[in-house]
Amino acid sequence: MNQRRSNIEIIADMLKVGENGAGKTEIMYSANMSYSQLQKYLGFLLSHDLISKIEVGNPVVTYHVTEKGEELLRNIDVIVDMLEFRNGNGNGHSNGNGHSYGHGNGNGYGA
Repeated sequence: MNQRRSNIEIIADMLKVGENGAGKTEIMYSANMSYSQLQKYLGFLLSHDLISKIEVGNPVVTYHVTEKGEELLRNIDVIVDMLEFRNGNGNGHSNGNGHSYGHGNGNGYGA
């Protein structure tokens, strides 16, 4: 069954993509979202100081996760671990390509 992602899952996906800096297109495709969703969530993340907008040229813009955003991503990871979603228990949340919401500590996202 194809379930819709929660707001928290979408935010976690976007923050993960922005850890190394990313443009709108990369965030949109990596987080598997529409342009209108991207605009909505980027506005939210920017207004809550979870990402920062860095102009690296004209008109090139990159988005980077802030310290506050990194903290949120770590907290999401802790919650997912506590609820044991990663091991097939609970509802099993992933970003659509087999990765759960980890944070660079060897037990979560990415290779």
